[in-house]
Amino acid sequence: MSTGRISLTSDNASGAHPEVVEALVRANEGHCASYGEDPHTEEALRLVRSHFGERAEACFVFNGTGANVVALRGLIRGHEAVLCAESSHLWQDECGAPERFLGAKIVPISTPEGKLAPAYLEPLLDWRGAVHHAQPAALSITQATEWGTVYQPSEIRALVDFAREHGLRIHMDGARLANAAAHLDLSLAELTSDLGIDALSFGGTKNGLLFGEAVVFPDPDRIPDRARFLGFHRKQATQLASKMRFLSAQIGALLSDDLWLRSARRANAMARRLEQGIAGLPGLEIVRPVEANALFVAVPETSLERLREHAHFHVWDPAGPIVRWMTSFDTQPEEIDRFVERVRAIACG
Repeated sequence: MSTGRISLTSDNASGAHPEVVEALVRANEGHCASYGEDPHTEEALRLVRSHFGERAEACFVFNGTGANVVALRGLIRGHEAVLCAESSHLWQDECGAPERFLGAKIVPISTPEGKLAPAYLEPLLDWRGAVHHAQPAALSITQATEWGTVYQPSEIRALVDFAREHGLRIHMDGARLANAAAHLDLSLAELTSDLGIDALSFGGTKNGLLFGEAVVFPDPDRIPDRARFLGFHRKQATQLASKMRFLSAQIGALLSDDLWLRSARRANAMARRLEQGIAGLPGLEIVRPVEANALFVAVPETSLERLREHAHFHVWDPAGPIVRWMTSFDTQPEEIDRFVERVRAIACG
């Protein structure tokens, strides 16, 4: 039920895209073989390979935490460590699930704008060979980051080169990969498989699915000792759907007719519209580059409650306070314009 306030809480708060709902309705007709032995899954896997490379292996899971766990299970062993940004979902928001299910260690690294770089990683390589430390074995990068920033291809390539030089594997948490690709005007492959990513979690829920993510190994031959067990890893992580067709039909819809790109472009465009509308207003400061579908804005403490009268949103950092305003595929231009008018009235009143 609408309250008259714009929803800027999260792209998780939006409904499912109508084209996804239509695909689910079609998939609901009749009976299908279970556990992925169905034509919907076969077609979705074909589409994954069309976007990420013909050699890609993939499986579909319920949610982002499950996707990260299953992907990383194919990269590391129990005595090893995953290096990630301190702001990452992997470290901040998964309740220790990766460490519990992997039996491995997650090592957070403080970084500006949520991005890893080789210079931040090099000191941790001193742990190698020391039996008292979990051994660095993989990097996990988030694209787009939790700060809404986007890795450029050159930044990813530098990390891949660093990983190869030091025998590390590299995972991408791509919960908002579509938004990053839309921002850079690149294909999914150009941001992942073409750059040498070993495993990735490709997000669907934040981009218009009811539920569902894909775990993709673009070139399983790089890690043949682990990638071939992908299906077993998914089962052990409790992420194998019996009625797989309902996951597969959604992912198939997302990857058909550029729905993933259309939805991401719309969300990004609404974020830019909001940025342009509030730029330069007194008392407000956009504290991170707006590159995907999120704005991080420092606002006066005295304005916070008045802003909440007009929008649902997260306070990202109470000390600022810094708020996060996040747009979605279904955010409407008139909603943004109406909110901008109200923000302007609060800032200038």
